[in-house]
Amino acid sequence: MANCNQESFEFPALKTSKTTRKIEVNFSGGEVTSDGGVMLLREIDRKLGLTRDLAKHLNDPRNPFLIEHTSLEMLRQRVYGLCLGYEDLNDQQTLRNDTAIQTAIEKESQLASPPTLCRFENRGDRSTAIAFHEVLIEKFIGSFQSAPTELVLDFDATDDIVHGNQVGKHFHGYYENYCFCPCMFFAGISF
Repeated sequence: MANCNQESFEFPALKTSKTTRKIEVNFSGGEVTSDGGVMLLREIDRKLGLTRDLAKHLNDPRNPFLIEHTSLEMLRQRVYGLCLGYEDLNDQQTLRNDTAIQTAIEKESQLASPPTLCRFENRGDRSTAIAFHEVLIEKFIGSFQSAPTELVLDFDATDDIVHGNQVGKHFHGYYENYCFCPCMFFAGISF
């Protein structure tokens, strides 16, 4: 019987002006992270250019000579963290030192702290949200090689019950509880 277990594989290297960091995945131990999937996320983001295009619409009022973390780095840190299941900014206190996440964000040093990310998030306004939506719509439209014959948009609300006094909670009679009620968006396509 053939042995089909690959012992290691490589991702494209991280090249900065200072060094080149080789990215190799293997199963021998060493420096371990529980979030190795962030490297796949990085490759998808690099291919789509999503965070790069979103960052172009971010207003940065900071003094450029005092910037330690760029808007693009903080956007990637937050988006990748959310994709990995780290919704709470407090999680970033530990994640900022994770070398896999640092490498995915293309930074060789400690990432932004939770307070820095909080200030970053609070810079967003209505015009930023509109610009982000425009980028997402353009990416969605650009994902098709030809126009679909039918596009079905399905909007569904779902309950996310809160435990405490979170901002944005409300009582929903149908769910008989305090909750967030995000709207989920699904697209069905036929050609």
